[in-house]
Amino acid sequence: MGGFFGAVSKNDAISDVFFGTDYHSHLGTRRAGIAAYDKEIGLQRDIHNIQNSPFRTKFEKIFDEMYGKSAIGCISDFEPQPLLMRSKIGTYAICFVGLIENSDELIDEYLVKQGIHFNAMTSGKVNSVELISALINQKDNFTDGIKFAQSVIKGSATILILTDYGSIIAARDKVGRLPVLIGKNENGFCVAMESFSYLKLGYEDYKELGPGEIVEITSDNLTVLEKPG
Repeated sequence: MGGFFGAVSKNDAISDVFFGTDYHSHLGTRRAGIAAYDKEIGLQRDIHNIQNSPFRTKFEKIFDEMYGKSAIGCISDFEPQPLLMRSKIGTYAICFVGLIENSDELIDEYLVKQGIHFNAMTSGKVNSVELISALINQKDNFTDGIKFAQSVIKGSATILILTDYGSIIAARDKVGRLPVLIGKNENGFCVAMESFSYLKLGYEDYKELGPGEIVEITSDNLTVLEKPG
């Protein structure tokens, strides 16, 4: 399966994302990653294999290597993520939780004809996060891109994006199979798949996204980009 945690704060968000992501470790056993945004540094990313060593051990040096007031972290059973992507709608970090049952069909129908190519993983399969990003990039903005990707995917896609201007965009899968929860504290907002991860960090419950709902969060505001279906 997998899980994610993101935070946008008036202060450094790395600590909250480090612990918040670690609290989701029971949802995945293979890969973990953190991406952060800082106005001076830009987007940063770190991914590790956690099959033989726990999350905290692999990422213990993250506080010396990464800085940002907005960050996302992901635990994955399959693909390395978050990925950093550059496209016509911007440079961003993206992670996803779910299952795509029609990957080959999507690649053939929407991407091969355009000459888009992908890196193959050891298994020969395409990283699902890279595929979702390519689908999102078919449109001219994140909202339309996410809606398009979710409309053509057979399965489920819950998506978290860290933009190159420091906000986080969260999208719950269109039928609401997996939860996406928003927490709030005096310094900003966080987004998680399990509420205990942010309650332990001093956040309070703020909102649960409805099926297909898309929101954008900054340290000051939550904006609904797409109402729940």
